[in-house]
Amino acid sequence: MYYLAGVSRYHSYLNSTVTILFLYKGDEPFPLFVKRYFSGNKKFGSTDRKQISHLCYCYFRLGKALPAMPVEERIITALFLCSDEPNKILEELKPEWNQKTSLSARDKISFLHLTDLSNKIFPWNEELSVGIDKEEFSLSYLQQPDLFLRIRPGHAEDVLLKINAIEIEYEFISPFTLRLPNSFKADQHFELDKEVVVQDYNSQQVIFFLQNFKPHPAEGGTGNKFSLWDCCAASGGKSIMAKDILGDIDLTVSDVRESILLNLKKRFSIAGINKYQSLVLDLTKENFQNTIKSNPRLTDSVGQEYSMIIADVPCTGSGTWGRTPEQLYYFEDRKIEEYASLQKQIVTNVISHLAPGGYFLYITCSVFKKENEEAIDFIKDKFQLQLVKMELLKGYDKKADTMFAALLKKPL
Repeated sequence: MYYLAGVSRYHSYLNSTVTILFLYKGDEPFPLFVKRYFSGNKKFGSTDRKQISHLCYCYFRLGKALPAMPVEERIITALFLCSDEPNKILEELKPEWNQKTSLSARDKISFLHLTDLSNKIFPWNEELSVGIDKEEFSLSYLQQPDLFLRIRPGHAEDVLLKINAIEIEYEFISPFTLRLPNSFKADQHFELDKEVVVQDYNSQQVIFFLQNFKPHPAEGGTGNKFSLWDCCAASGGKSIMAKDILGDIDLTVSDVRESILLNLKKRFSIAGINKYQSLVLDLTKENFQNTIKSNPRLTDSVGQEYSMIIADVPCTGSGTWGRTPEQLYYFEDRKIEEYASLQKQIVTNVISHLAPGGYFLYITCSVFKKENEEAIDFIKDKFQLQLVKMELLKGYDKKADTMFAALLKKPL
C-alpha cells in the first residue's frame, strides 16, 4: 500500500476504511463487496486488507449507536470497544485508550462516557424473545463469535488426534463439539463434511430435539423407515445431522435456490449421503398446493406424508449478526413482520404433508418473538399441533449464535 507524505500507515488505514464504508450500501454480503474492492485496488497488501476489513467490521458492530459521531471517530471508538488487547492502530491514534483495552465492555463504555450505549447498539428490545438478557445480548456484538465444528460419528478419535497435533488452543465440548478461534482454517486440517461439519454450537444443539424425540416408523413412516423432509435445506447442514442421528431415513430435501442445492449435492457426496430426493420448491407461494397437484414428479415426492418435517425457515438472522455485523448496521425493523409473514406461509404449505403422529421441527436463527414464540402460537392454533419442546438456544453468552427451536407433534 502506498502512503501520502506525512501520513502514517495507520492513518491511511483509517482513510481507506472511510472510503469503503462510503461505497458499501449494505445490499450484498460485506465479504463479497470488500473482496471485489480490494481486487480492483491492487495497492493493498495482505496485511493492509486484513486491518482495513477489521476496522470496517468494528464499525458495523456498533450497530445503530452513535449515528451522529464523525465516521473517523466512530471507527476508532468501535476499534477500542471491540479490542481485548493493545494494538498498533490504537497505539498510533489513541495511545491513552490502548492502555485500557483489557477492561470489560461495560468499563470501556463508562470510560468513554457513552451513556446507555447497549440499548442503542440493538434498539429493538421490545421485539426480543422471552428470556434474553437485553444488555448482555447487545454487548455481545462487540466480540466476534468462535468457530464450532461438529465431529461426525466414527471420526472422533482421528479428529482429536489431528487437533492435538496442531499448536492451537481449542475446547472439546462432549460429546461431539470443537470450539476454535474464528480464524482457524478448518479445511486445511480436516476433511470437511466427512470428518467434521462447520456448524455453530447452538445449531448443533438442535440435534437433541432429533435424538430425544425420534419419530417411530409407524407414525407416518414408510415400511421400516420413517420419512423426513428438510423443506428449507439450504446447503444441507441439518440433513447431514439428521442422517448422523437418525440413520437410514427416507430423506427429501428442497430449497428455492437451485444453486445452493448444487452445493448441497456436493456436500452430501462427501458426507456419504447418496439416497435422497432433491427438489427446487418455492414454499412461499400461496398456490403451492396447486403446483404440487399439477406436477406428477412433485405429487409423487412432496405429495406423500412425512414422519418428520424440518423447517429451518428463512428469517432475519438476528441471532447470527455477530458473524455478519453489517446486517445489524443496515437492518430495518419492518423486515421482522415481513419474515414473520413469510414463515407463516411456508408453515402453512408444508404442514399439510405431515403424517398423523408425525413431528414438525421449527427452527430459526432469530431473536425476535414474532419469528419465534408467536410463530409457534400460530402453528398450534391453526393446525392443532401439540407442543413437545420449545427452547431459545442462547449463544450470546458463549460466543456463539442464538437460535430458536420448537418440536411439535400432529395428533394421530
